[in-house]
Amino acid sequence: MSKLVIALFTLLPLPATLVEATDWPRFRGADGNASAPSANVPLTWSATENMTWKVEIPGHGASSPSVFSSRVYLTSFTGYGLNPEEPGNREDLQQHVLCFDLNDGKLLWDKSTKASSAEQEATRRVADHGYATGTPVCDERGVYAYFGVSGLLAYNHQGNLLWRAKTGSDTKGFGSAASPILYRDLVIINASIEAKTVFAFNRVSGKEVWRITDVASSWTTPVVAASADGRDELIISYKEHVRGFDPVTGSELWNCVGVQDYVVPCVIVHEGTAFVLGGRKNQSMAIRLGGNGDITESHRIWETNIGANVTSPVYHEGHLYWISDRGIANCTNAATGESVYRERVSTSDRVYASTLLAGNRMYLTTRNNGVFAVALGPEYKELAHNVIDGDDSSFNATPAVIGDQLLFRTHQYLYCIGAK
Repeated sequence: MSKLVIALFTLLPLPATLVEATDWPRFRGADGNASAPSANVPLTWSATENMTWKVEIPGHGASSPSVFSSRVYLTSFTGYGLNPEEPGNREDLQQHVLCFDLNDGKLLWDKSTKASSAEQEATRRVADHGYATGTPVCDERGVYAYFGVSGLLAYNHQGNLLWRAKTGSDTKGFGSAASPILYRDLVIINASIEAKTVFAFNRVSGKEVWRITDVASSWTTPVVAASADGRDELIISYKEHVRGFDPVTGSELWNCVGVQDYVVPCVIVHEGTAFVLGGRKNQSMAIRLGGNGDITESHRIWETNIGANVTSPVYHEGHLYWISDRGIANCTNAATGESVYRERVSTSDRVYASTLLAGNRMYLTTRNNGVFAVALGPEYKELAHNVIDGDDSSFNATPAVIGDQLLFRTHQYLYCIGAK
């Protein structure tokens, strides 16, 4: 074993050897499907009802919480762009990785780094999302956080910086959005916006292991899932393409015609079938994994002009569910692509957060008009509308589930909601 590896293991506390069933270690949960069907989370809450704790966040951000071994990890930014009318000096922009105690919300540590000079100016559109959009991913070694042109950072669970990797200096639109994922000893990040490249880094050393190039106009987080025959496949959706790769080597396994526009929603997978959404002229499709070469004709099961531009779906008992960025709730037959319902949620508010499935219902998070609890099934039925008085900042982040609790973050606060 090298001296570097020995030194790293000496520094790293080991809160768990494997991801625990109760952890939520990455964006949209351990498998990226944003589903916790056994969770018994509250149906209703407010500033005084079922509020386990809340804590003010240093700075703003749009990343989601991730949870590992009773610690909550989050990112934020300070010093610049908090107010788009008076953004301040870009030289003062700092990007933070934060660690909270899951039991009471106490801030355990806050580590900040100076942002790259390549970061965008704080126009209203950019400030709307901010400079901390990627959700950290965690394992027994530590936490890995992505800040676009400012790079990928690895910290141990005590908050010590282990390594930092650059992934490119290009910017586009509202900035970065993808979150890192883990596969074996690799940290994989979609840096399509920064370099039209997907990178894999060794999670111990931070050294590049492989790269996939020519990945255009993709703000989505990739997923690794198994085909019906058990082969692990890294699935990347980007403009005009969906492609499957060997996650160990980065070599291509298959390719398929994809969304004919830029892609933001995450691919989700159920029993060897990938479900893909995206595009301003919404599209969705289902692709059977396990193919080789061009599988457009052989493995694409269906394709429709119903979908979402920003938000990602969930799967439950033969149906796909999602809320679009325009506030339209959708239910689609997962086997055929046929629309089961399309209903406007009881608000005209925009939506950036993706749908979450917890227990026997789903939660639809609007930007400025609270969270709707909606029944699962072929008929649209709102069960509750939850608003937290006293917080006027935006809900841009997808919630997390940990045990029987929900974790929400706004620009201003991190909330833990659970039955008392």
